[in-house]
Formats: sequence, structure tokens, C-alpha cells
Amino acid sequence: MRGLRAALEWLRACPPVEEDLPPAVRRRIVETFGQELTVEQVVERVLDEVRREGDAAVARYNALLDGVPEEVPLLVAPQEVEAAYAQVEPQLVEALRQVSERVEAYHRRQLEHAQRPFQADGCGQLVRPLQRVGIYAPGTAVVYPSTVLMIAVPARVAGVEELVMCTPARPDGSVAPVKLVAAHIAGVQRIYRAGGVQAIAALAYGTESIPRADKICGPGNVFVATAKKRLFGQVGIDGLFGPSETVIVADATADPSLVAADLMAGAEHDELATCILIATDEALASAVLQEVEARLDSLARREVARASLTGRGMIAVVDSLEEALELANELAPEHLCLHLPDASAWLGRVRNAGCVFLGPMSAESLGDYAAGPSHVLPTGGSARFSSPLGVWDFLKVTAYVGLSAEEAARLGPAAARVARAEGLTGHALAIEARYRRP
Repeated sequence: MRGLRAALEWLRACPPVEEDLPPAVRRRIVETFGQELTVEQVVERVLDEVRREGDAAVARYNALLDGVPEEVPLLVAPQEVEAAYAQVEPQLVEALRQVSERVEAYHRRQLEHAQRPFQADGCGQLVRPLQRVGIYAPGTAVVYPSTVLMIAVPARVAGVEELVMCTPARPDGSVAPVKLVAAHIAGVQRIYRAGGVQAIAALAYGTESIPRADKICGPGNVFVATAKKRLFGQVGIDGLFGPSETVIVADATADPSLVAADLMAGAEHDELATCILIATDEALASAVLQEVEARLDSLARREVARASLTGRGMIAVVDSLEEALELANELAPEHLCLHLPDASAWLGRVRNAGCVFLGPMSAESLGDYAAGPSHVLPTGGSARFSSPLGVWDFLKVTAYVGLSAEEAARLGPAAARVARAEGLTGHALAIEARYRRP
């Protein structure tokens, strides 16, 4: 695609990501519920049953959906966590510890710049961590221990008193050992066998075994996302996340092989992942395309990557880096990679992005695992108004007012006048009682 205008028109015409339920999932809904139901109807039914029946409903849906026998305890015993270490390669355990330490160091610095308490003119604010956070870690065949670290470590650094985790179990009742190890390293105190909507419901309402959380964090499929959206207000949530997005801005100096590697890494996340290259040099764009075509088949998830690049990929050639950044800001991507020799100098031009990767050595994939910031980032253009998961997600502010008699007398007349203008005479009388006392 050539030119900023054409790219912007493509962007406006690009349909939003809508995940149509695969036939197998539709069949499973009929098998489980005895009739065809929409995603919303499935979620409402499971939420209602968990709210009314607690553990029994969680165990029943664990059995129906994941094949876990109902008699298997929901709580993962400490001995199971200890035994998990013997089932994970020592090198991988050490890698998880190393990543955890790096993520913790970043978030400890972030905490130094987070909200602070203050007091002035008789008013102030308290800053406290949330008391209990529930983490949802999806997956049985494919598991993501990095996501456990990227959520639990910032929460622990923020000072959250209690971290609990729900995760689906395999038909034999076991939980993936690497997930248990990651949770233990990250400081999760209790782990429960509960998957999907029943897990989100249990964390939101509380059951006999699973305690109610103040906030639920973690990714999931369309059912999990719908449940989180439905319950927001009764419980805090970290956000609603869609397929991954990678936008690369590159000039003529960029290495086509590294740009192609980053595009392919972004594309292998998901068939619906969006990967876009915005180049200021047509020769570079052609070279990158050739690199992708030559190397795509080397990926283990090549079919996934190919579907992503074919369905939601784009290369746009624009006239200048100013135009490239204008287009990137319109996209407001989850990941923005600047393959530029002076990338830091362009950081101030970035208005909308979840995380910016500066220069060719700052691979997005390093950010996914070990750079430091959480890889839980805003998607779907929500970087226009939201931020990466951080310690502030686990802090809350309580305002307080502690006026002296003199301050009450000074503020009272104006406040009472506004109250009477709003027709709230009770408010006015309550205010006046403070400064008209004999």
C-alpha cells in the first residue's frame, strides 16, 4: 500500500475483530446445555449456577467442559506444587526465576513513581494495595507461565495481601507443572482447579472453597472475556483483551531480516493477530516481504502466522517518519516497534501504544518474556485511553477530609449556597450547622 491517505482509508475500512464460534464449540454448547445458546446465554447460565450453588457448580462445569472428575478437590495441595518442580526442567525453573526477578525489579521502580499519599488544607489521600487479587491462567494443552509472572509479580510488588489463581485442570485432575512452578515463584498463595466462566464466577462471587477477589486479572477466550465484562462493577477487572497487535515503523537503514522476524513473531500469536509494517523506503518493504515469504515455513506455528499475515497483515509505504508515526498513533497498537537508528528521539512522537520497542535490539519477543514491563497490554486501539498492567492496577486511592472548625467556617457559606441551588436543603443545613453554632 502506498501513501498515508491510502493506509488511513484501509484502517477505517478494516472490520473489527469478531470471533465467530467454530462449529466444534457450537456442538459442545449443545452437548453441555442441551440446546443452542449464544455466548452471552452460556455465560449467564454458568454465572447464575455458580452464584447459587458455589463449589458444586464449579466442579460440575469442570467435569462437563474439561473432563475433571467432580470429586477432585478444587484446591491444589501444596504437595502438588512441590512435586511440580521435579517435573519441570531445572533450566526452565531457573529461567522462570530469572524472568521473575527482572519483572520484579522493573515494577519496584514503577512503584516509586506510582500514586502517593498526601495531606493539604485539611484533605488528603491514602494509597493502599488491594486485599485479594484473583488470577485466571487459561490453558491445559498450551500453557503460558509467562502470563502468570506478568500478572502476579506486579501485584505482589504493589503489596497485594493475597494472590489466588484459578486454572483449568486436565482430565486426570492435574494442573500443568510449569504453571504451578511459575505461580509459586511469583508468590501466588493458593491455586484452584477451575476453568473458564466458572472460574471467573467463583472469583467474583466467592464459593465455599474459592474466596471472592477484589479484582480479576488474566486473559481467556470469548466466554471468559464476556464473563469479565458482565461482572465488571461487582468486581474489578484488568481489562478486555483481544488478539495481539504489532506495528513496526522502519526506515531505509533497518535490517529486513530483523523486521521480518518481528512480523512473524507477532503473527504466530493468533490467526486474528494484526501485524503491520509502516516503511519509509519501498526497497526495504520489498526486502521484508521477501524475507517473510522465504522464512515463514520455518515456524512451528506457520499456519497460524500465515493466516494472520494473510487476513490482517499490511505493509504501508509512506513519505516520511512523521507520516509513519501519525499512522501508528491512529492504530494505537499493543506493540509498536521502531526499527530506527535514533529510535529514542522519536519516542516523544508516540501518543498511543501499549509498549514501544526502541531500536532493532529491542525485540518485541524479549518484551513478551524478560524485558521487565508486564506483557499484559491494551489491545483493539484501547491504548488511546488505557495503560499496560502495572502496580497501579493493584493500588486504590481513598480520599479523606479532616477539616478544622476554621476551615469548615471558611468553606461553609459557598458550599451551602451551592447545595440550596441544587435543592438539597438538608445538605445546606448540615453544612450551616458547622459554622452557625452559638
